[in-house]
Amino acid sequence: MRVGLIGSGNMARAIARGWSDPVLCTDSGSGRAEALVDELGGDVADSNVALAEEADLVVLCHKPAQLEAVAAEIAGRAKAVASVLGATPIAALQAAYPDTPVFRLMPNTPVEVRRGIVCMAVGPGVERDLEHKVDALFARLGQVVRIDEKLLDVATGVMGVGPAYAALVVEAQVDAAVRLGLPAAQAAELASETLAGTAALLAARDYDTLAVRREVTSPGGSTARGLAALEAGGLRSAFQDAIDAVLGGARR
Repeated sequence: MRVGLIGSGNMARAIARGWSDPVLCTDSGSGRAEALVDELGGDVADSNVALAEEADLVVLCHKPAQLEAVAAEIAGRAKAVASVLGATPIAALQAAYPDTPVFRLMPNTPVEVRRGIVCMAVGPGVERDLEHKVDALFARLGQVVRIDEKLLDVATGVMGVGPAYAALVVEAQVDAAVRLGLPAAQAAELASETLAGTAALLAARDYDTLAVRREVTSPGGSTARGLAALEAGGLRSAFQDAIDAVLGGARR
């Protein structure tokens, strides 16, 4: 399946690096498409039209506000469209690309190292063979999770922003450890690898967070004291506020 990326920003770059194939891409004149081709090989298409005519699947990685402008160029030429545009429902994609199979995808940045999550909703009437091909294509980037489209924004409020939250948690742990004398590089390694290992452990435990916490936490012990401090500091309410802020901004 020949894939073309319209837009070559951060998410397009993460996806392309995860696939590690020569790319076919365009940009709006930023030079990012050329940089991506220099890195991975492939071609910068002369235009969005040329890209759509060559690609079996067009992946929309441009700004959401450009949906109608890009569709005015390539609708009727694109064989199938997969969108990673935020807050852009399947209904809007169908209106922009009538009589074209459409997919709505929400990846996160760890797709770059093939450890990402890709939430996917499929437009009506998509043939099963094409659906399987697109599923397999994005499964190369990590784990594909089928999501009811009405919950895609909520899912993005967990997995889309999650890498930034995880990085902030590591950063906060590093700052705390450095205050007590641990070298920053060593603290970052310890915190990062612990986070990665815990994620693998959670998966092995069927995502039973309580079980994983209980395996570490002795009554009255140091972990219990640390957890109590985090709860007292408002960790849970902070995450509630964060998802409300993310979804509130997405819906405006």
